[in-house]
Amino acid sequence: MTMLNKDMTLCISLSARPSNNGTRFHNFLYEALELNWIYKAFAPTDLAQAIAGVRGLGIRGCAISMPYKEEVIALVDRMDASATAIDSVNTIVNDDGRLTAYNTDYSAIARLIERNRLDAASTVLLRGSGGMAKATAAAFRDAGFTEVTVVARNESAGRALAELYDFAWTGDAGGKTADVLVNVTPIGMAGGAEENELSFDAAQIAAASVVFDVVALPAETPLIVAGRAAGKTVITGSEVATLQALEQFVLYTGIRPSDEQVLAAEEFMRAGA
Repeated sequence: MTMLNKDMTLCISLSARPSNNGTRFHNFLYEALELNWIYKAFAPTDLAQAIAGVRGLGIRGCAISMPYKEEVIALVDRMDASATAIDSVNTIVNDDGRLTAYNTDYSAIARLIERNRLDAASTVLLRGSGGMAKATAAAFRDAGFTEVTVVARNESAGRALAELYDFAWTGDAGGKTADVLVNVTPIGMAGGAEENELSFDAAQIAAASVVFDVVALPAETPLIVAGRAAGKTVITGSEVATLQALEQFVLYTGIRPSDEQVLAAEEFMRAGA
């Protein structure tokens, strides 16, 4: 195991509810590739000060999680096209004090839509309206989905997201069903007030063919557990976490690990979830 030393390159993550996912994934690969790097998760009390710390301390990379994906935009120097396209950031790369923002969430969602061969003719209920929901909605739109309804209690944000991609909006999904259910809210997230709740009810799960929960902690959220029990195709947040973290790793280090190394890192990440 690499010992802490003064020459280490530091990468971090900022989230209201940090998990061990990124920490385990990145540090496993640093060790496997014999890189003198280390990764640490933080829950900032002041986002602006945290980003100033990234710049001032020479922290190489910074992952951005809910709820900071949009707020952080004003704090970076440059927006890559991947972040500009959806006005949402999940990755910052520090090049000698110049901070460039990226979004690898979009590519992760798009890859999972493709990998699971989701039919673009399917109807979709997409619950959420934040930065991750933007990335998810954009990926579904670009995969050819048109029958998508954004479910968001915040009418202003929900309508804005729906209109951006020419989707429908509703404030309450009660009684509505769809082929694909997608949760992009903190419902079901460990440590939250709604960690034991379902983002869609039993009738909606029964009527769906695919259940997709972007929440990565726990790996088996209440929605995923219910989807599996009902015999549905499930797509988990840990799958999203792996794919987006891989692209972050490449942006930070300039190295693309082998498929075998990524698989081993994913297994190590899930073992600590």
